[in-house]
Amino acid sequence: MRLLPLCFALLISTPAFAQCGGSFSSFVQSLKTEAVANGHSKAATDRFFKGVRQDPKVLNADRAQGVFQKPFIEFSRRLISQNRIDRGRSMAKKYDAIFDKIETQYGISRGVLLAFWAFETDYGSFQGDFNTRNALVTLAHDCRRPNLFRPQIFAALTLYEQGNFDPDRTIGAWAGEIGMVQMLPKDILENGTDGDGDGKVTLKSSAPDALLSGGRMLSHLGWQAGQPWLQEVTLPQTFDWSATGIATKRSVSEWAALGVKPRQGNLADARLPASVIVPQGHKGPAFIAYPNFDVYFEWNQSFVYVLTAAYFANRLEGAKIYNAGKPDAGLSGAQMKQLQRKLQARGHDVGKIDGILGAGTRAAVQAEQARLGLPADAWPTATLLNKL
Repeated sequence: MRLLPLCFALLISTPAFAQCGGSFSSFVQSLKTEAVANGHSKAATDRFFKGVRQDPKVLNADRAQGVFQKPFIEFSRRLISQNRIDRGRSMAKKYDAIFDKIETQYGISRGVLLAFWAFETDYGSFQGDFNTRNALVTLAHDCRRPNLFRPQIFAALTLYEQGNFDPDRTIGAWAGEIGMVQMLPKDILENGTDGDGDGKVTLKSSAPDALLSGGRMLSHLGWQAGQPWLQEVTLPQTFDWSATGIATKRSVSEWAALGVKPRQGNLADARLPASVIVPQGHKGPAFIAYPNFDVYFEWNQSFVYVLTAAYFANRLEGAKIYNAGKPDAGLSGAQMKQLQRKLQARGHDVGKIDGILGAGTRAAVQAEQARLGLPADAWPTATLLNKL
């Protein structure tokens, strides 16, 4: 009890650490002070941050993600090649025992991790060439998403103290991910797993380690063992398009009663909640998304990336090429920004005016389509832009 006044004094005298911005050197000093205050040794902290520098190439990469502006059909055709399919199936055979272990332990089908492995590093062949420590500190200093990257710095420091991270030599993606399936330091601390039995977790050179760690991470993110994630469907012409989108959940049996039919195989358990997705409107491809589809957004926030990864997982397991249909032409980047400004002027929250068809813009498009008597499928077209 006599320690309470001292503890209280320490609490109220704890410095407020700079969260982002300002002088880079002052920011780094703030990180070092916080690290020591949180229990990291001063010697290790000094060694970890020695030579750290701001990397302008990281900031350029963060602001140049134009690929995510592409519509689903173009994006998926760009990422999915016959070579990636063939290599994926070859890797499935090569690491069959590891995939069996993942399926048994976590209930995650092999296609899911194969798709991430393909998209993130082309099955490990290119894992990035950015210094990871510098990338994380640069992104934490930048005030766009400091809350995402700041904790990763201290996680990397912990890995360094454990002997599993070299701040000068560890390289990876521009956003600080490391290894074959691109995991952030905090995810490595929480989910890193020795898959090859050598007593170490080596995500850059050991496919068994990377795959088993990725499976464990998906499980911790909420993956429901043995359940599906996505399935292509056909929809009747009389379908209520305003019911499409990931925000609307109905049971599989309810969707079936509305005319949703699988293009291949059978629909999942009738009791499962699900959403119907038409990524390029009512004239394009259609999918039913099950609860595990939501877990993909914990891995990547981009709708077009998530849908493509989920679909590719199906392709790797034998699904047909989706029926692209004949969707109406979409908008250019400049037109999308113009549309977002018009939607914002009507009181819709579309977030940043960035030309990307994100969740906020989709919801606003769907609401305005319904108001104007257009098919409310959340796919923005020149007709909608002109009517607004």
